[in-house]
Amino acid sequence: MASKSIQGSQELAKKIRSRRNELGFTIEEAAKRAGVGTKTWCRYEAGESIREDKYRGVCKALNWNYMQEESDEEQFNITECRKYEMWSDYIEENYGEIAAASLAIGSDLVFDYVKQDLEALSKMPRYSHIGQIEVSFLECILPQQFYVRYDYEFLYALYITIYKLRQQAKMNLEIVTHSVLEELAIYLMVQESEILMDISDLQLDGNWQDWVFDLFGDMDIVTCLYSNIYLTLYFSKYNCFPALSRSPPLKFILIFLLLLSDKVFTIFIKSSFVCIC
Repeated sequence: MASKSIQGSQELAKKIRSRRNELGFTIEEAAKRAGVGTKTWCRYEAGESIREDKYRGVCKALNWNYMQEESDEEQFNITECRKYEMWSDYIEENYGEIAAASLAIGSDLVFDYVKQDLEALSKMPRYSHIGQIEVSFLECILPQQFYVRYDYEFLYALYITIYKLRQQAKMNLEIVTHSVLEELAIYLMVQESEILMDISDLQLDGNWQDWVFDLFGDMDIVTCLYSNIYLTLYFSKYNCFPALSRSPPLKFILIFLLLLSDKVFTIFIKSSFVCIC
């Protein structure tokens, strides 16, 4: 999503105020989330223009991918979706055109989020994380347990993962997930596509996003990372398993190993065991 200036209007002001009230934020809370002063936010709700460098912050505060005024003027159709870089004929053939459209639309959004946060972190001290960036869209959509682990190296790994998936789609290759990070990337793409899918001409039902679980073969991405489960690991000389009342699948050990910055692990996964060297 590219930054841009938004011309103020009474209609936009009304939508901003309505959205803030819908989310239950005070003016002070919304302004803080947007990284602007209270008086500045009041001017937005009075119909004044939003400066280019404040655009992303306002969208983030209101949980909008695009400024509402823009979304009302755009409508996506399947022909336009096919022009996106991550349009995948393989996904369309196996999961339908709605699945392919959501992946294509969401890929552009999430890829943009990652690139913007990488640029911001590259100018900050080592081990800085996305919570220290003034405005980050990823801050609200990545699993919250590992919030302070989302540093430059993690985002770069996510960037490369998305880049490879986009290349696979462009070359019309089979898209299969082999890692937690690939599942996370695709899950985020589909979730973030929702606002634009809702204004498309596609006929959506209430379960249109569920195709990703067929692709993954399970719902572990939600069960383990987005279901208020606290993941911990117990390490012994011979095994490594989650110390939970409900044990997550072994593949989710990978997310821990990826996020442990103080040790380096060599990971081999075969059949039903994990070997950590």
